[in-house]
Amino acid sequence: MPEHGLNWLSRTELMSYDEMLHSCALLVNMGIQKIRITGGEPFVRKDLMRLLTAISKLDGLKELSLTTNGVLTAPFVPELKKIGVRSVNLSLDTLDANRFFAITRRDEFANVMATLDALLKHDIEVKINAVVMDGQNTQDIIPLVAITKDMPVSVRFIEEMPFNGDGHLYTGLQWDYVRILDEIKTQYPQIEKLTDPAYSTAYNYQVPGHKGTVGIIAAYSRTFCGTCNRIRITPQGELKTCLYDDGGLNIKDLMRSGFNDTKIKSALLNAFSNRAKDGWEAEQLRVVHPGIHESMATIGG
Repeated sequence: MPEHGLNWLSRTELMSYDEMLHSCALLVNMGIQKIRITGGEPFVRKDLMRLLTAISKLDGLKELSLTTNGVLTAPFVPELKKIGVRSVNLSLDTLDANRFFAITRRDEFANVMATLDALLKHDIEVKINAVVMDGQNTQDIIPLVAITKDMPVSVRFIEEMPFNGDGHLYTGLQWDYVRILDEIKTQYPQIEKLTDPAYSTAYNYQVPGHKGTVGIIAAYSRTFCGTCNRIRITPQGELKTCLYDDGGLNIKDLMRSGFNDTKIKSALLNAFSNRAKDGWEAEQLRVVHPGIHESMATIGG
């Protein structure tokens, strides 16, 4: 979270639930089989379960999942299970309450751990996302790997990306995926490489005898771009075929301008077929924000 917080947008600048559902229905009709709701934080929005329930009923959708910081999530876990959510990504950069407060600027560590417990209790697959930040949480790498011994979770270490918001200096990557793995091997030299699933953004590993697994996501090095099949729609309706691009097609604006579904689908297909070859090219082609000035909190984890 940027130190100065975020500039909150008016409600009219954001997609309504009906617009989100309409977008999801269009994309599923076009062949999308998996939808992930992310943020900011999804549960900041009131009545989120109504949207998730409606999305879960879309004919042709095979998987609905979400990414959450876990602060408000625990009470909704039984309902998530009921509507068929099988996988949740939980953002957790540290297992130390004091470092958690320093990173998030919120005293919510206990609530996040309660969410983790609730997800495991309800047999929902959990992926813990930890962004490795030099000088802030590198001492948590080994403790986070350690919890995979008894917990059936996937701990994924993510390279820090230059999405820190205006005025927040990004000094370059200090901990790339190679260094993160080397650090893990100082305590777990026996860690084994697993076969990565198709379109995986993570290099996957497991310590022999551990219930859970470890993943490393080269989000800054961008070594997985050749197989990435993800698209993203921001809260303002901006389509991003890569986190590093600056959008260009706004689905919300098309809907509000009266475009019918056929025209919106055509615009989407055109955007998909003209995506940058990788994250480096996407960053180079940025026009609206040459260089990176957004906060990850505004475009989604």
